[in-house]
Amino acid sequence: MEKELNVTYVTLAWYVEIKYRYVYFFIMCILYILIICSNSTIIFLIWIHKNLHEPMYIFIAALLLNCVLYTTNIYPKLLIDFLSEKQVTSYSACLFQFFIFYTLGCSEFLLLAAMAYDRYVAICKPLQYQTIMRKNNLCIFLVIAWVAPACHIAVLAIASAGAKLCDFNVKGIFCNNAVYTLQCVRSRFITVFGVVSLLDLAMLPMLFVVFTYTKIFIVSYRSCKEIRKKAAETCLPHLLVLISYSVFFIYDVSIARVESDFPKTARIIMNLQIVLYHPLFNPFIYGLKMKEISKHLKRLFSQGNMSSCIKTEC
Repeated sequence: MEKELNVTYVTLAWYVEIKYRYVYFFIMCILYILIICSNSTIIFLIWIHKNLHEPMYIFIAALLLNCVLYTTNIYPKLLIDFLSEKQVTSYSACLFQFFIFYTLGCSEFLLLAAMAYDRYVAICKPLQYQTIMRKNNLCIFLVIAWVAPACHIAVLAIASAGAKLCDFNVKGIFCNNAVYTLQCVRSRFITVFGVVSLLDLAMLPMLFVVFTYTKIFIVSYRSCKEIRKKAAETCLPHLLVLISYSVFFIYDVSIARVESDFPKTARIIMNLQIVLYHPLFNPFIYGLKMKEISKHLKRLFSQGNMSSCIKTEC
């Protein structure tokens, strides 16, 4: 532990044995730029095209904005650490990263739940869609998706800030649930409230999504071919995102709370996948699978090719 002006510092212990740091830095920097550009492109298309100003696409834009903020919370510090001799951060900064990471992570489940409800109303109650999914309700869904996780995670972060520390080495590439292993004694309040938050912000939304899509597929199976096609086109991308994200989220929550000699290399690889695959693949899933977004993407790239050809001719 180092103390300067009553500031407690912790070390991200796994970096000690890393070699070829400039290679890792270059690769991660390229991936970060790719994540930002791909997600921002879809958000930009939804923003400028009025035919995409529908609840489903607005939820997709919110989800992709979540990915941009989610990676920005991790990657800049990660890139700095690759080039640093000592990977040190203040405990308060560590808790702030913890707060942002889980706030955005849990809001993802709530946004996916809102998207599932939107698809349910559109397919199962089409005549009531405009009434139920009006602008005010849409805003309420978005506010709840971001504010509810922030309130839950803030309680855990504040409670952790007051805990006494006996260890100052975080076993991970960023500050996640591993901050609990730094505490001398695990608070019963943090444990109980953490379980409640997990149920409220992850498990219940996940079960709601599964239940909703099951009902959608039952209704669409009994309906005409056009409705089945619509259900498959709009629901499958959401399910792919839910499955991929749930796997990594469950790993993150479970491995950090279980004190075990989990291999360091395997821990690093899994931590990297948490902040790599999901934000990188989301824009490709929605860009390729959602018909309207795909159409605007093709038009955008074709215009870019045409302008470059004109410049070449000139």
